[in-house]
Amino acid sequence: MPRPFASSADLGGKTQTLEILADGVYALTAEGDPNVGAVEGEDFLVCFEALATPAAARDWLAVLREHTDKPIRYLVLSHYHAVRTLGASAFGAPVVVAHDLTRALIAERGRQDWESEYGRMPRLFKDPDGIPGLTRPTATFSGTLTIDLGGDRGDLDLAYCGRGHTEGDIVAWLPRHRILFAGDLVETQAALYTGDAFHREWASGTLDHVHSFGAEILVGGRGAVAHGRDAAQAAVGQTRDFLVTMIDEVERVRREGGALKDAFAAVHAALAPAYGGWPIFEHCLPFDVSRLWDELDGVERPRIWTAERDREVWAELQD
Repeated sequence: MPRPFASSADLGGKTQTLEILADGVYALTAEGDPNVGAVEGEDFLVCFEALATPAAARDWLAVLREHTDKPIRYLVLSHYHAVRTLGASAFGAPVVVAHDLTRALIAERGRQDWESEYGRMPRLFKDPDGIPGLTRPTATFSGTLTIDLGGDRGDLDLAYCGRGHTEGDIVAWLPRHRILFAGDLVETQAALYTGDAFHREWASGTLDHVHSFGAEILVGGRGAVAHGRDAAQAAVGQTRDFLVTMIDEVERVRREGGALKDAFAAVHAALAPAYGGWPIFEHCLPFDVSRLWDELDGVERPRIWTAERDREVWAELQD
């Protein structure tokens, strides 16, 4: 029988876990659903990621408000995908920060991405009618941006590590605590979505940059928090291995004269023993392989995903 499309049949609730990683540093994970975080400044909050809808974001903020009543000054968006941005209005943040390229991607393809992700992952879109429109960053940067947290709380450094999961991913680094919020550049025991990725750059220089922080706690885009330097490095290593395995298999199939569907079968066979049980593995892989095939075919920038194209690729590779 055909597989249910993407995560359209994944309708069960996930258990959320709030972790206080250090004084005033919070992460909320949810069994492979998108992670979010927050950092207290002296008299304000910085929130990291917005979730898919204002209703979903308000649920997260209700948990956060059990621990702090400081006003939210900054909302940091790691990249442009709908499930990370469309809940932004719930935060009421006067400053919404993202990379320059993220702002451009929202303008270029944000509406199509919204429709695409809603079709793929409807459970994440709690009360979708409450989304007021596309999220537009109010402050962007190209390389690094430092937020002074005030008092003795030190700095929060936002950094662009290179093209990876998208053109414009950023990370948030707390040097005082050696805590890294890595966004979807790193997943901790959750499958990678690479449909908008630059695989070879991600697997090499971008992850090298992420690794260079020497994080002792790492919050990936999905999955459990990695505690300890060894666990953080393992999360980076698992992400790199997933990417390198994909690249190797697709390149091999192309050398042997195979087609896209052959590449999908080869990647699935190579990754499934180690990663097949991870969240959203089956969901992601057709879109991942399709983008990687394009990339190796010389398509520099990812083609825009639409709800219609999603279904076509799924029918070709996964049904």
